[in-house]
Amino acid sequence: MKLTKKAEATRQHILDTGQQLVLRKGFVGVGLLEILKACGVPKGSFYHYFASKEAFGCALLQQYVSQYGQRLNALLAEGTGTGRERLMRYWQAWLADDDGWAEDCLVVKLAAEVADLSEDMRQVLDAGVNALVNRLAVLITDARTDGSLPPGADARALAQVLYQMWLGAALLAKLGRDKTPLHQALAATGALLACDHRSPQQGDSHA
Repeated sequence: MKLTKKAEATRQHILDTGQQLVLRKGFVGVGLLEILKACGVPKGSFYHYFASKEAFGCALLQQYVSQYGQRLNALLAEGTGTGRERLMRYWQAWLADDDGWAEDCLVVKLAAEVADLSEDMRQVLDAGVNALVNRLAVLITDARTDGSLPPGADARALAQVLYQMWLGAALLAKLGRDKTPLHQALAATGALLACDHRSPQQGDSHA
């Protein structure tokens, strides 16, 4: 069913308000009534836009994945540095003092919770993570092509390892209320990317 502009604005308001609540309290920790109260929307109206709280959760995650992709496109626009510079710009964004990407990451906040709670929500978040890792793998390949990074391990596997490391660092930073784990992840990322993992047979031989 196509929504009117007013109805679409109300639906968007519910999603935006709900996202901020979920970031603070988690999905289970936020009750439907709390979302409705914060939005100023009656319960009957909520079900006009979402069949259930789970459906709302799926829509919220789909919106988050879409918005994340848009932010990534702006941050990593081609022609704004070497492949390595663009890749490191992404990790440095996690550390930003204002609006750091680690602070509002729903993967950090919801991954474990969603995996056990809702298969539909898990699939939405998992697809978003896979798309991001694929994008990072392309950046690694671009950086190797332009010479800003040396040849090395499989780009997709390396992107996966880096993202896993940053997720863990973000969790520890949140737990300790200290960005030291993120700074350590940045240093480790630079070292991993700079390391040429080719075997002697793959690299140049010198007699």
